[in-house]
Amino acid sequence: MRPSAVSTASYRKRGKILGLALLAAPAVVLVQWWDLALEIRNQARVDEARPADVIVILGAAAYRGRPSPVLKARLDHGLALYRRGLAPRILTTGGSGGDPVHTEGEVGRAYLVQHKVPSEAILVEPEGESTVHSLAAAAEIMQRLNLRSCIVVSDDYHVYRAKRILEARGFRVFGSPRPAPPRDALTEWWLCVRQAIAYWLWTMGIAI
Repeated sequence: MRPSAVSTASYRKRGKILGLALLAAPAVVLVQWWDLALEIRNQARVDEARPADVIVILGAAAYRGRPSPVLKARLDHGLALYRRGLAPRILTTGGSGGDPVHTEGEVGRAYLVQHKVPSEAILVEPEGESTVHSLAAAAEIMQRLNLRSCIVVSDDYHVYRAKRILEARGFRVFGSPRPAPPRDALTEWWLCVRQAIAYWLWTMGIAI
């Protein structure tokens, strides 16, 4: 076979291999997302609450200075952990979320003070515009005060990502999902897959 013919055959072979790889890549990513969604689902079903330095309550919507039902449920769960003596401090997180007056973190603090938590026991992160931003700011507060372990309180499907983000900064993290009404299987899996994608984006340096 002439050299030019060998070269042409080689290019064709390489082209086929590249084409197959491009076709397989989306399938590989989907499998990774599915496996990650399964990990998220398993984490969502576990309450790891135990003694720690601080309870971190992730923010959610607030309306005119009042917590939304989701934020209230998170705050109530964090409050119950605090009353059990599992941590001496609570850290509330979350920025304005579109409210020009109140932030989620400040609304959380006010709610806890109304429920007899001493103001000096509450730390506030009032600027985060996303899960990643809030946790980065919370981590800075914790590092500044030499707090090395925490209980993360959020919705069940959200706990895995929050844990991994804080663990990446060197903290010992325990997840404790707030109580929630049961969901149908399709909704549960969709929430887990959505979190898997958000987590994957974070590993790629995209913060949401």
